[in-house]
Amino acid sequence: MYVNYSALCPAPMSDFLEYMLSIRGRSTKTVSEYFLDLRTFYRFLVIRYKLSSKIDEFDDIDINLVTLDILKKVKIMDLHAFIGFIDRERNNSNRTKARKIACLRSFYKYLYSIVRLVPENPAIDLETPKKNSRLPVALTLDESKNFLSSINGSNEKRDYAIITLFLNCGLRLSELISINIDKIKGDTLTVVGKGNKERTIYLNDICVKAIEDYLAERPEAKPGHENALFVSNRKTRFTQRGVQHMVDKYLNESGLAGNHFSPHKLRHTAATLMYQYGHVDIRALQELLGHESVSTTQIYTHINKEQLRDAVKLNPLNDIIESDI
Repeated sequence: MYVNYSALCPAPMSDFLEYMLSIRGRSTKTVSEYFLDLRTFYRFLVIRYKLSSKIDEFDDIDINLVTLDILKKVKIMDLHAFIGFIDRERNNSNRTKARKIACLRSFYKYLYSIVRLVPENPAIDLETPKKNSRLPVALTLDESKNFLSSINGSNEKRDYAIITLFLNCGLRLSELISINIDKIKGDTLTVVGKGNKERTIYLNDICVKAIEDYLAERPEAKPGHENALFVSNRKTRFTQRGVQHMVDKYLNESGLAGNHFSPHKLRHTAATLMYQYGHVDIRALQELLGHESVSTTQIYTHINKEQLRDAVKLNPLNDIIESDI
């Protein structure tokens, strides 16, 4: 859905957001997050530079009060003060602060290096707080089998194909709903991932069969949706909300609800299972998941406690008893 940022925020913020969408190819979701982060930053600047004598509620602050002249005045001390503000006053986690810092870096790089509207880039030396280490939430192998076996009802073939692709291919939700029938060639599937980058997904036998079984009974879609692989009961392309609702339904039926599982966690599950059971190389896994950096993929290299225990037991020195010393 097109968002007219020029109607929501002043230039050059609106110009930056359009640049990130059209030139840099960032997703609408990413640019929407940039907008929210910059809106918070602008409201902070209104407070810091005392641009208004009447401030009752933070969320009601008019961001149009921040002009280009104000942006030119911003120094790294102002950015540090902003990070302190969102930490103490907005209770932002380190992860959220890191995202806002990345946004500020991109914004001021645009202002300084791309359109040359500011005399210096105050964000160039802005440090990122250490993120809290979090292991990805994923279903176990048994939970995954149980989840698949819970699928039933009038849309069983469609829902089974969707869950199967999630659990076997590690697709993003946005990638799954955008699949077109003409992008499936035998055991390969072409999807468009983050940054509009196209990549090839290789389908295993269960995925190929699940898709074939679904296509055999797929309803005829409405005009404009004929090429969509997954269609809703309204005969239109399945939406993200529709998939999320469907996943929640089967999580409840399989007794897995309440464990913070979601369509994205099914992507985590696929990656974890491939790494733990498929002996997949980290670089290959990076390619499969469409990660730009291998550091993102490395979260899946975690090993469970039983594997650690077994590794210690397999140490050859474990065979040496005290009498042998």
